[in-house]
Amino acid sequence: MRVVRLTLEYDGTTYAGWQVQGNGVAVQSLVEAALEEVLQEKVRLVSSGRTDAGVHARGMVAHLVTASALPLKAFRDGVNRHLPPDIAVIDAADAPSGFHARFDARGKWYRYSLLQGPVRSPLAAKTSWHLRSPLDLSAMGEAAAALVGEHDFGAFRTTGCDARTTVRRLYSVALVGEGRLLHIDVRGSGFLRHMVRILAGTLVEIGLGKRPASDIVRLLAREESVRAGVKAPPQGLCLMEVWY
Repeated sequence: MRVVRLTLEYDGTTYAGWQVQGNGVAVQSLVEAALEEVLQEKVRLVSSGRTDAGVHARGMVAHLVTASALPLKAFRDGVNRHLPPDIAVIDAADAPSGFHARFDARGKWYRYSLLQGPVRSPLAAKTSWHLRSPLDLSAMGEAAAALVGEHDFGAFRTTGCDARTTVRRLYSVALVGEGRLLHIDVRGSGFLRHMVRILAGTLVEIGLGKRPASDIVRLLAREESVRAGVKAPPQGLCLMEVWY
């Protein structure tokens, strides 16, 4: 048997997320169906993680075990012919026996994008959160720096998170400007359910002056008198890369 590793890009706007579920069309189900058309065998994809409804990916990684001897080009170009325009396999590679897209992952890079200014952007509407009021980047930068390192991020998860531990390590949290866009780039060893969106929402509240930057330290200390910020809307989030 052969293990093939796929890297996928998709616009998650119209999907119920990556994982197959009963409340809408999932990206995973469409990719599996396309693979089955090409390979003529039943396929089960194992991904590096999940993305929620409306969330995008430029570097989702998944693997499959197959008896097929087809060239790697078939796993990319052949499969893409059976996928809708908003989903694509961007790379296919043979992986060592025993490779696991989820358990072998060493870290992920998520990007949350904010559009700043009084006027909306039709082109950025599906990939960013529009904020009309100016942001205090100095306060946001101070708060972002406090997030780096190994901490208990239990205050930054939503109900339904089944993680056995809420301790995670963030390698960096950077604010990157690109014209009217402000990207919050978060790189870490792993993430809790909705963690990046809640981090982004909390940083935005700090940037808008609705709370002090010092709230981050109190949230990491799990002070009961402090609650994390609003969960940022899904369209601003993108899984950029998974590394091994």
